[in-house]
Amino acid sequence: MTSFPLSPLPRATGSSAAASASPYTPNTAFRQLRGDRSPGEFAAAVRRAARGIGEHVSCDARYIGRLESGEIRCPNYAYQRVFRHMFPDLTSADMGFAPRRAVRGRARRSPESGTAGPPALSVLPSPTGPSVPTGPSVPTGPSVPAGSAGPPDPTYEESDVLRRAFMTGGSAALASTLVPAQGGRDRGRTTGRAGSSEVRAVHESVRQIRLHDDRHGADGLYTDAGDALRTAYRLLDESSHGPAVAAGLASGAGELAISVGWLAHDSGRLTEARSYYAEALATARMAGDSALEAHAFCNTAFLARDAGRPREAVRAAQAAQLLARFFGSPRLLSLLALREAGGRAGLGDRRGCELALSRAHSLFASGPRDADPAWMTFFGEAELSGLAAQAWSALGAHSRAAAAAREAVRLQDPHFTRNIALYEAELALNLAASGRPEEAQAARSRALRLLGQVRSSRIRAMLVA
Repeated sequence: MTSFPLSPLPRATGSSAAASASPYTPNTAFRQLRGDRSPGEFAAAVRRAARGIGEHVSCDARYIGRLESGEIRCPNYAYQRVFRHMFPDLTSADMGFAPRRAVRGRARRSPESGTAGPPALSVLPSPTGPSVPTGPSVPTGPSVPAGSAGPPDPTYEESDVLRRAFMTGGSAALASTLVPAQGGRDRGRTTGRAGSSEVRAVHESVRQIRLHDDRHGADGLYTDAGDALRTAYRLLDESSHGPAVAAGLASGAGELAISVGWLAHDSGRLTEARSYYAEALATARMAGDSALEAHAFCNTAFLARDAGRPREAVRAAQAAQLLARFFGSPRLLSLLALREAGGRAGLGDRRGCELALSRAHSLFASGPRDADPAWMTFFGEAELSGLAAQAWSALGAHSRAAAAAREAVRLQDPHFTRNIALYEAELALNLAASGRPEEAQAARSRALRLLGQVRSSRIRAMLVA
């Protein structure tokens, strides 16, 4: 992959530096509505409630976090209808949301410069072809005259414009989500001062990639996501910014590198995936971001297993577990134990694999925590069963693997179309290996039908093997 040299950044633990400088007021009323559910579980409940009244919302744990942090002060109309359906006795004010008139038409201000800046994102694809990633324009003063109606405040909506760009422009629209409007001749370089809006833009790109991948797979998204990543690193390296913004940009760029690495992995580009994960690890270590480092090791372990390097998979999973033991997230430790189990299964270490699987199930049963990383929205009971199925399959226990894969299909939220296709493919393979060809063909047919919606070279290769 293209190398993106990174300047040394101030050390910070996770995203604490960025969080300490947050300009938002937490929405404690909305947080209380979530109760003891994890952000991912609450997001799933929101999606189910939306389907019940004919709405469609792209809610995930990151969006719930933005509502609870106060970054989004007034959700869009669709979300408000869903929340009123879920909590009919409460008004929007009872849920801690600001009136629409209080947030609409306010100019964005940089927390570092105190001046209004231009929009951080340009979401319209170039009429002449893919946009060229560029950096933010230099703020030159208030973008909206005093008293006039300006662009909506970024706290007003759940990035509806970005979501519509995905729906109408496909993956090409993603390439422009990190392309700030900028004049001048040198469109290949970023200039000026980056602030919280640029940090939000990088993290929003990560969120959009993951939402799109969950539903449609990696193949149609990989190139454009790589363009977004290059722009994120240019923001980090070529713009001026304070320590809190540097930490936020580093965290976002690292998560974006992991997301692009996963797209490479799922589309069969294993060597490129390894390079992206190495890039994320380097970014995490330079920034002192142990949470990002653990995530990078988690994905590295998964990739190593698929690439036939089981010892590396075990080492990477163990490294991630050492980092994550202080995070307060049993669910994260459960996922990392499953990564270790996959590596040990590849080594033929049945006893070690069984111990790791047992540990994963025990940790998962401890329940969700507020400390669970936002990127783990995919990890629920279905994924627990799905990863166990893969480990049993690698050990040759195909009947046991088929039972686990069948359970994964049954438990999976319909939102994760790609994962359902994966579990059906796993089920087909293990049914065939355990001497049940008719059931295997039925599962294979279901997986192939889902591949009409999902573009994943990895799953397709499983079905034609």
